Amino acid sequence: MKHQLFLFCFLFFSVFAQAQITGKVTDTEKRPLQNVNVYVEGTFTGTTTNASGEFKLNIELAKSQVLIFKFLGFETERRTLEKNETYLEVQLSEKVTSLDDVVITSSEDPAYAIIRNAIAQRKENLAKIKEFKADFYSKGLWEIQNAPKKILGQEVGDLGGGLDSTRSGVVYLSETVSKIAYKAPNKFKERIIASKVSGNDRGFSFNSAEDFNFSFYENTIDLGNNLVSPIADFALSYYDYELVGTFYDNDKFLVNKIKVIPKRPNDIVFSGHMYILEDTWEIYGIELKTTGKSLQIEVVDEINLNQTFKYSEENAFWALISQDISFSWGIFGVSGGGDFVASYQNYDFNPGLTSKDFNNAIIVFEKEANTKDSLFWKKNRPVPLTSLELKDYAFKDSIQTLKNSPAYKDSIDAVRNTFSLTDPVFGYSWQNSTTHREAGFTGLTDINNNTVQGFNIKSDVYFRQKDTAGTYRRFWELRSFFDYGFSEEKLRVYGKWTKKFNNFSRPFLSLSGGTKLEEINSTNPINERLSTLASVFFERNYLKLYETTFGEVSYSQEVFNGLRMSAAFKFERRRALINSTNSPIIPNENGGFTANNPLAPQDFGSLLFPSHNIGKLRIAGELNFDQEYVLTPNGKYNTYSNKFPVLSFLYEKGMASDLKDYHFDLLKVRLTQTKTLSRFGELAYSLNGGLFFNADEISFLDYKHFAGNQTRIGTSENYLNQFNLLPYYALSTNSHYADVHVEHNFKSYVLNKVPLLNQLNFNLVIGAKSLFTDARNPYSEFSVGLDNLGFGEFRFFRLDYVKPYQSGWQSGALIFGIKLLDQF
Repeated sequence: MKHQLFLFCFLFFSVFAQAQITGKVTDTEKRPLQNVNVYVEGTFTGTTTNASGEFKLNIELAKSQVLIFKFLGFETERRTLEKNETYLEVQLSEKVTSLDDVVITSSEDPAYAIIRNAIAQRKENLAKIKEFKADFYSKGLWEIQNAPKKILGQEVGDLGGGLDSTRSGVVYLSETVSKIAYKAPNKFKERIIASKVSGNDRGFSFNSAEDFNFSFYENTIDLGNNLVSPIADFALSYYDYELVGTFYDNDKFLVNKIKVIPKRPNDIVFSGHMYILEDTWEIYGIELKTTGKSLQIEVVDEINLNQTFKYSEENAFWALISQDISFSWGIFGVSGGGDFVASYQNYDFNPGLTSKDFNNAIIVFEKEANTKDSLFWKKNRPVPLTSLELKDYAFKDSIQTLKNSPAYKDSIDAVRNTFSLTDPVFGYSWQNSTTHREAGFTGLTDINNNTVQGFNIKSDVYFRQKDTAGTYRRFWELRSFFDYGFSEEKLRVYGKWTKKFNNFSRPFLSLSGGTKLEEINSTNPINERLSTLASVFFERNYLKLYETTFGEVSYSQEVFNGLRMSAAFKFERRRALINSTNSPIIPNENGGFTANNPLAPQDFGSLLFPSHNIGKLRIAGELNFDQEYVLTPNGKYNTYSNKFPVLSFLYEKGMASDLKDYHFDLLKVRLTQTKTLSRFGELAYSLNGGLFFNADEISFLDYKHFAGNQTRIGTSENYLNQFNLLPYYALSTNSHYADVHVEHNFKSYVLNKVPLLNQLNFNLVIGAKSLFTDARNPYSEFSVGLDNLGFGEFRFFRLDYVKPYQSGWQSGALIFGIKLLDQF
């Protein structure tokens, strides 16, 4: 009984020792103010107001509690809580800045001296915060207007119930509550204890503290493109400045409000205002924005960033307490926007962190993170929900309940599974939402042309079983592929069964077999669409094929973080082919088909190799050094980092052939990296090497072939994996080889400084590559080009002039790049 009485008293006083303060903040015109910082004086316990100006703050009762209301551009309000006062209405007036005490000279605006001091102190101010732990909260909201009913023929639907009759509404609403830790210079970890996604009680939010983890004390800010900070070491080359005025905040710190003006609006820059403290030259606040043109993401109209800092008397520095990122976008008459708010509370600047407190799991979701109930969120949500957000949660939660009902699933399946007259041509899909099964076929639209088959048509049918949650975290799939050549009058069929066992190490097991065509050049450098165009319109048949009848088993998984390994064994019978047609569809006087034998292009009856059997064992791996990842209860998700190169390696053994000369061993390695060089753009390189053993008389199929290009069309994002003017089989080898590719994309660094050209938002790209093979002179290519070509939102093109060198300079040519082609 004593213990029960003690527990009751403890709970009673614990509850009533806490108070929830709510209220609303407006300006002098009674308009609500969003993102006002509200915190307890002398602490880092606080919140921010929502779009309606409302706030909610849980505080401990004391004899006297003082709340601070701080908003950039407005006077800071200090409000002492009266006894039993739980609701506050606060009105903020716009801050009056003054230039009365500022000495203005005709030579230079006073802002420049302030900025120079801030630049000089940049590294010191960045280094002031050595480490911390803190509580973090974020909320993300995305909206869309005029959403289309279909995109590229695919139904868009109602986006989870978020669209109204005008095809507008909230498409994403999510919140997270987490614990974060930081240790200078770059150790960061986040443990998400609660995650909520509107309309998906199994979902995990993708907004996190890691997304907000950037500082204007750094020279550049990575927002998809590296933008120059207004106090970067080289900022004076990018910005002009104007001192708007000065003011003293409530703690008697002198603050300078500075207007940031880009010298070139389309450059990698921000515009807006920075608030810089006198004497220490620290950042007091940020009100900056940038555009889609600066980011080179044309679909984005504008991104606004706001940061507010608070002074820590104990540590004598300013720490970030709130951050807001809002954006707007538009394409094809569809538009939208969003807002991500972040709140930092309860800082501990002396937590005694060591390297053992950090690992490669930069974000970890607790097991029950997405199961927190409404009481948890009511207590721990520092920023109140707006009426729109409350409505969205309520509506989508009810919709989710409906959508999970068997009757609803059956009705939706009945509609989606309806067979139409055009389905035999364009494809058909079937699903059972209760058993999580899918089936279908891809239609009869994949039509191409080559001289081995003539016109040919491909299709496939599939059956797929997803996991009990209806996701691809675990699944198995059976798929059959069909390929019919009309001139050849032959159908080839093969099948493949694939199973994924879990979503952490991602083990895949595949069994496949049948008959299919393969390209003789195993790097598959020839895009089939381009090959068809070249064959039909230009009488050029670059695609050279052979037939394989095979059986294969393969397995892959992540062995440990950063290392993924795979092993495969294939036994096949390979058969050389000849052209089934040599007649052009559209004759071209500059064209002329060649034989399917790349070693005897004018001997149309010759075979490249005798038919034979061979077995191949392949063991491969890819090592991502210091790979970081996000860990959720549902799986492990690796994140891309360019800090270190990626190492790939392969061992291949040819065996069990009925022609023993075809046995061989091959070892290959590759090192690749794309490195961001601050404002100077991106440097990418690829180093490749290989060595054959016992391969003097092997089949030409097993030679190392290189990704050449004879079409004058580029099909990839960059050219690190191909030579732009090298014939496909000119330097194929069965000996040792090495090739080096280097490409530098200057992004905005060069052309944005050239008048007129800076309006086009093009990027200068330079490249060099060399190929070294046994008994041949090295082959090299040098290139200069323009990337990000196009108009408006459509920037899918690049143009390069390429000049080859091999024992002397050779004729150069223009390569027209269409980046989307490698997706088809």
